[in-house]
Amino acid sequence: MKINPYVLIGIGVVAVSTSAILVKLASSPAPVTAFYRLFFSTVLMIPIFLLKYKVELKRISKKDWLYSVAAGVFLAFHFILWFESLNYTSVTSSTVLVTLQPLFAFLGTYFFFKEKVRFSAVASGFLGISGSVVIAWGDFKISGMALYGDFLALVACAMVTAYLLVGQNIRKRLSLITYTFLVYSISTITLFLYVIILDYPLSPYPSNDWIVFVLLAIVPTLLGHTLFNWSLQWVSTSTISMAILFEPVGAAILAYFILGEHILWTQVIGGVIIITGIGLYLLNERKRYSHVKGGML
Repeated sequence: MKINPYVLIGIGVVAVSTSAILVKLASSPAPVTAFYRLFFSTVLMIPIFLLKYKVELKRISKKDWLYSVAAGVFLAFHFILWFESLNYTSVTSSTVLVTLQPLFAFLGTYFFFKEKVRFSAVASGFLGISGSVVIAWGDFKISGMALYGDFLALVACAMVTAYLLVGQNIRKRLSLITYTFLVYSISTITLFLYVIILDYPLSPYPSNDWIVFVLLAIVPTLLGHTLFNWSLQWVSTSTISMAILFEPVGAAILAYFILGEHILWTQVIGGVIIITGIGLYLLNERKRYSHVKGGML
């Protein structure tokens, strides 16, 4: 069955927009929340991996193993830093900064994959980024711990872009399930070691937290990030990074209804600018996609 990757990227963006809200609803420390998110994601994937894809492990080269390990470590620290940032700054500020991936992705795809960066892509990228800045304008608190939270979110952004860049290289050689299972497993191990070394308790936590852990595994991870991993076989990291710029809009709306955070006029205007930038970029990319035959999910 042929599936348009841009449709699935859109679904993935909606799914990951729930991530910050769910993290805010948990009372557990950020590294513990991150660990259980990846742990349950990996556990849920075990049956299908063992039934249909475990034979692929024998065909993975040493180079691809190294890439998988790197991707898993980058993903683990992305979650640690981003979840931690939510303890110091607002959902909107944190999500805005963590989705400024085009700044890193355009440079990464140019230097590592020699992809040509077209003027239209750069222009639409900066339009989307300017929308993120407008959203943050009324929300940033340039002081003390809030600024520290903003810094953590920005570093988390660099980490997730590195994860996608590494994935762009290896994803074309491994199936979606095998690649995703390997990366999530490595990320789970990394997070487990981090939690144990820093002596965070793995239990007990209230039932609400366990519900949040499972929802984080199913919605933004298995649905959101897995769709992004699938799309890497057909589109560039830059394309996914551009689409993810919509995440602050979804997060701001959810924060309003679930957490009671007010939606400011700056967030409304910024959201419109972001959607415009994404639309222009994806319209331009449509011509490139027309030369690629649809993939198999």
